[in-house]
Amino acid sequence: MYRENARTDSEHRVGRLYVLSGPSGAGKGTLREHALKDVPGLVYSISCTTRRPRPGELDGREYRFITHEQFTDWVTQGRFLEYAHVHDDMYGTLKDDVTRELESGHDVLLEIDVQGALQVREKIPDAFLVFVDIPSMQELERRLRDRHTESESALRVRLANAEKERALKSEYDYVIVNDDLDSAGAELRKVITS
Repeated sequence: MYRENARTDSEHRVGRLYVLSGPSGAGKGTLREHALKDVPGLVYSISCTTRRPRPGELDGREYRFITHEQFTDWVTQGRFLEYAHVHDDMYGTLKDDVTRELESGHDVLLEIDVQGALQVREKIPDAFLVFVDIPSMQELERRLRDRHTESESALRVRLANAEKERALKSEYDYVIVNDDLDSAGAELRKVITS
């Protein structure tokens, strides 16, 4: 659990769960970082993943890096609030992490894929789902190419997945089109604080 400006008072309210998702390259991570800095009391729940850490990533900061075997065991034990198979790896959010923070009165932000967001909606109906969209598929392709992190075939898979994910945005409570980072950040902040 990552805390930035976490509550230090002894309020006894139950927190609210916010879920941020959308296509790869839409800017979810950047918006998450802005929200954590700008919204007092908001905490970020760190997901588990079976993928290998990228250069500069630390276990317990970006993700909890675990083995496929451990992930499968935790699925069997029912420890995940949500989990999904994404790009050949598994990702999931531990139920106890989220419950503990919500019961402590902290608002919790998850940054997860669309599969996981819809699972959260089923289990916690009052969670507030925010879809981060892009102005166009052409803009998304430009952003993904500019990152230089995917092969051509991986980029094509991400673009195809983005089309499917965008078709589900009507399942969300709110849609932010990230065409300008400052205005999208302000919009997310307003959604969380209102």
